[in-house]
Order: sequence, then C-alpha cells, then structure tokens
Amino acid sequence: MSRAQVIRPAGAGHETLYVLLVALLIVALAATVVTLRGEREDEVSIASHQLDVRRDLNAAEQGVFTDLWVAFDEIQMLRAEDNSVPTVASLADDGLPPFVSDAASDSRGRHQWQWLEAGAYLGRSQDAQVAGSFLLILPAQADAPADVWLRRDSAAVAPDDLGHEALIAAGWQQVISHYDAGVTRQHRH
Repeated sequence: MSRAQVIRPAGAGHETLYVLLVALLIVALAATVVTLRGEREDEVSIASHQLDVRRDLNAAEQGVFTDLWVAFDEIQMLRAEDNSVPTVASLADDGLPPFVSDAASDSRGRHQWQWLEAGAYLGRSQDAQVAGSFLLILPAQADAPADVWLRRDSAAVAPDDLGHEALIAAGWQQVISHYDAGVTRQHRH
C-alpha cells in the first residue's frame, strides 16, 4: 500500500525576497569596493616643448631613449672613475648602445654620435623617417638626472647653447618620462 504525502511550500514569496536582498547587498558591496579602489586617472600634463616617452615616441625612438638612459649610468660611473667624460669612441669600443654601430642601431636610425664641448652627446639620425636626432645633456652634479632632447627633422645641428630656451627655439623637444602605476596602460580619450 503506498501512501502519498503532499508537502506545501513554506512560502515562496519570503525565499524570493531573501534572495533578492542578498543579491542587492552583494551588488552594493561590489560597487563600494570598485569606487574606493578603482584606478585613478591622474593625467600628467606636459608642456608643448616636451614629449612623453610612452605616448609620443615611436618604437625606434623609445629604443634609443632606453639605451641612452642605461648608458647614462655607465657614463656617470666612468666619469667618476676617470674624472673625465668618456669619448664616443671609447663608449663604442665598450659596446655600449646606442654608441656602438650594430644591427639595433641600424634599425633605429643609424645615429652618428659626437661629444659636444658644451657638455652633451649629440646623435644625428641618418634616417629621420625612422627616428629623430637625440641630445643627451650630462648634468654638472654627479647625482642629478640626465636631460634628453629630440629633434625629428634632418636639420639637427650641434647647438651652441644647451639652455632650455635656446634648445626650444632651435626646434628641440625635451623627452620626459613619468612612470606610474598604469605604466602599461595608455588611456587616450
């Protein structure tokens, strides 16, 4: 003999209400976390005579800039050891990019480097369509950062005056880098 027992629901209306309240609480909590911990858009404004490494330089120019940044540390070390600025020939003999002529320099504009007595290395691009000419200005103090400038036309001549105003008037643009938490993300609006 089989018996069937009928069980009535305890009240589906109450269960639905509880599920909706929990879902609403989860959404509100998630919105609060996103609002408090979301990425900030701190745009650093740059002057009209400046170029941002990440956004304004092409791949070849970024490569030369990076090589110069690394070479600057080596130049400062050699400068401290010898109490003089290393020559372009000695930097090339040491195999220090971008001063050495190799496959990488060929693909980045074949820059011809020279030392300027005013206190800078000038790298004239042999192919301005690939990369512009660079100017690496050494600071007077050993612990100060280098100053890098770029000129994208083929008329890059050795400047007599390395002051900012004179370089700007001569068509040079200062290359700056401001690395932040979003260094790998570019937000173009």
